[in-house]
Amino acid sequence: MELNGKHALIIGGSSGIGLATVKKLASHGCNLVIIHRDRKQGVLDLEEICSNLKNQFGVQIENFNIDATNPEKINECVQTIKESGISNFDTVLHAVSRGNLKPFVSEGPKLTPQDLALTIEAMGTNLQVWTNELLERKLLTNGSKVLTLTSEGNDKFWPGYGAVALAKSTLETLSKYLAIELAPHGITANIIQAGVTDTPSLRLIPGSDKLIEESKQRNPFKRLTTPEDVANTIYLLSQPEANWINGALIHVDGGEHLI
Repeated sequence: MELNGKHALIIGGSSGIGLATVKKLASHGCNLVIIHRDRKQGVLDLEEICSNLKNQFGVQIENFNIDATNPEKINECVQTIKESGISNFDTVLHAVSRGNLKPFVSEGPKLTPQDLALTIEAMGTNLQVWTNELLERKLLTNGSKVLTLTSEGNDKFWPGYGAVALAKSTLETLSKYLAIELAPHGITANIIQAGVTDTPSLRLIPGSDKLIEESKQRNPFKRLTTPEDVANTIYLLSQPEANWINGALIHVDGGEHLI
């Protein structure tokens, strides 16, 4: 049975920008599939949020608590989604946050080749796995939009952020190539570079408190970017009017990157 209405797939949707996007799209009547990796309490918290959204906005929301970086789990998950009756995703957001936060050089703990490989795979090349699985089952079709998240840490030094910066740089390049290769299918791919955003992932970065204060001073509006700021942009980019935006890196930071 085919399920009607718009559908979005949020890969990494239980916190931060991913969860804010879930709430934003649901408020506009979009049905959602959320991929996340949480312990028992996190699962319960997300289920409560989704229940409230379904009751408030009348949308359908499905959750998959899986390792979003495991190719076998991805294959099984996408097949289950297809069999559920969803014909295609209008929007796919890749918001996986899983990486090692250690320096390259240190007398103490430092990045190993395995750390780098795991981080780049989870936050970078993982997008290709999802894209191909969705394409194969025709869940990405004409008009679908693929959105990814990057950060200023690629261009400016943040202590301990090197492995994630490499992963995000990989993700940016992959997104640009996908923008060209998916175009014949009528599918676009764009990258969002948010300003410093107070999320659970940010709080894991060494020296995050200092980074937050410096960003507030640097930002023209003297505040951090919020997950809701980014979710608002994702909503705009999910609309048909954004069909001609492709392969772009879009700053969502109130002008923070200019200073």
